[in-house]
Amino acid sequence: MLLASGGGGRGSGELFVWDALSGERLYALSELSEIVYALAWSPTGVVLLSGSSDGALRWWNLERKECVRVRQAHQGTVQSLKTSPDGRSLASCGDDGAINVWELESGEHLCTLRRDRSYERLDISRVKGLTEAQKVSLRALGAIEVSAS
Repeated sequence: MLLASGGGGRGSGELFVWDALSGERLYALSELSEIVYALAWSPTGVVLLSGSSDGALRWWNLERKECVRVRQAHQGTVQSLKTSPDGRSLASCGDDGAINVWELESGEHLCTLRRDRSYERLDISRVKGLTEAQKVSLRALGAIEVSAS
């Protein structure tokens, strides 16, 4: 039975894999540039998934002890990871307030779940007098600009 832990500091991250029964550290995966905040196991136990402070998800093949896939998942830290009961999907939650759903095997992004923000779907396309900074702020809060066709 294996156990994994993650962390880091000073701009580098580490993953440790442990023997849960003996408490012995089996190996470390330390080629990460960011702090590890979230971990999840694949159903087979061969792949370990990590989420870090750079918003990226990483798929680690533990038999080869290497990262086999990286996906940019969130703006800000990945706070939590969870595999689905059927083992087909992975959900990631981040500082950006989004929950992203991924196909576990391929790493394909399936959908994003997000609660409505203050100005969600407010069309500011024809609004006059807004500075570019104000538009950026409104878009960050969910506003949209529909291009004229």
